[in-house]
Amino acid sequence: MPSDNISAPKSAQVTSVGLPPILDKPVEFPEHGEQVESKVDRGAHSRLIIERGESVDTEFPLRAEESYIGRWDADNGIFPDVDLDAYDPDAKVSRRHARITYRGNIHMIEDLGSTNGTFINRGRRLLPGSPQVLSEGDEIIVGKTFLRFHINR
Repeated sequence: MPSDNISAPKSAQVTSVGLPPILDKPVEFPEHGEQVESKVDRGAHSRLIIERGESVDTEFPLRAEESYIGRWDADNGIFPDVDLDAYDPDAKVSRRHARITYRGNIHMIEDLGSTNGTFINRGRRLLPGSPQVLSEGDEIIVGKTFLRFHINR
């Protein structure tokens, strides 16, 4: 005789090979035909994503024609669009480190006279005041922070 106390299955505490699962909570998949919201910020023309360290995959959407990379400093009124203060414990990123401009579907990056430099794809250090064109997937290094540049389409 069937029981009236039928409950939904609970998530497993071990995998099929006796090891604890890697995920803290079960993954929820959308129902068939359900709309899934994209992670891409539709108001942003591009984004930077941290690639190394404890903050891997932290994303910074770039919405303005000029976006500044640096570290927050309320005393001096510095509030960069890409604020790396919390991700740069050694303070290798300058307060006003670099600027990404977006004009006419062209993205460019310019070092603003930073102490530890800005590098694209592990090339030579950018000269302050000399903008360089950015392309999809470029690696940007500011101080000791590794970022990946992506263009939203």
